[in-house]
Amino acid sequence: MKTTTSILIALISFALNAQNFSGKAIYKTSRKSTISFDKEKNPGISDEMQQQLQARIQKMNQKTFILNFDKKTSTYKEDVQLDAPNPKVGGAGVMVMSFGGSGNGSVYFKNINEKRFVNQTEIMGKRFLVKDSLPNYQWDLSTETKNIGNYTCYKATFTREVEDIKMVFEDGESKEDKIKKTVTTTAWYTPQVPVSNGPDNYQGLPGLILEINDGERLIVCTEIILNPSEKIDVKAPEKGEIVSQEAYNKIQEEKTKELMDRFKGRNGVNMGGGINIKIGG
Repeated sequence: MKTTTSILIALISFALNAQNFSGKAIYKTSRKSTISFDKEKNPGISDEMQQQLQARIQKMNQKTFILNFDKKTSTYKEDVQLDAPNPKVGGAGVMVMSFGGSGNGSVYFKNINEKRFVNQTEIMGKRFLVKDSLPNYQWDLSTETKNIGNYTCYKATFTREVEDIKMVFEDGESKEDKIKKTVTTTAWYTPQVPVSNGPDNYQGLPGLILEINDGERLIVCTEIILNPSEKIDVKAPEKGEIVSQEAYNKIQEEKTKELMDRFKGRNGVNMGGGINIKIGG
């Protein structure tokens, strides 16, 4: 009863304080690797090589994002920094990845009041402007709490069925392994920051989302700056070919298949933004 009353008080406080509010939240993200090698069919790849590749991929998936927000809109963008070049991991049948550059400048804009988003992103050097409605997550609110930094957070979850696609490399060939599974996404939000927003496309809770875990990806807020002295200017991106989310998904699938067909090229595939992927020595 005491916890339920606390949530009601937090919700009332959220409604009263959501006026004239802005801020910046810093998020760290990480993702599980889904690349695997069959040792019998890829004898040239040692355990050490696999560990090095997995470490490279894991580092690639550790990123920092910045959410700039006001009471109804936000932009979510990667905080890209140039890294020193890393030595390649070579060997017969080994996939070599080289990373560099400043990224593709993707920006995810949300308008919470109008329930829409604009996502400026790229596929193999071509820029798109994805415009569509925000996902309507069916959040299940819990009375469970935990602290993230100085903020008291409440737990919320939703469940959905997704198609998990894993890339498997055998004899220099890449294959897709598709499995349907039920995924539960867990969010931790704080009414102490009165905006119904969060990282990436997540939103719809009575407070800022500070942590998201969908089983494959973990997003954690590490810093919040509220009402900074420097004005937060949130604007929707405007450059790129305008498409819906459904159309973009189809284009992405076609480009992925095209990329897999080109993997065996001697010089690999230039992904743009300083990224080159190839299979071979």
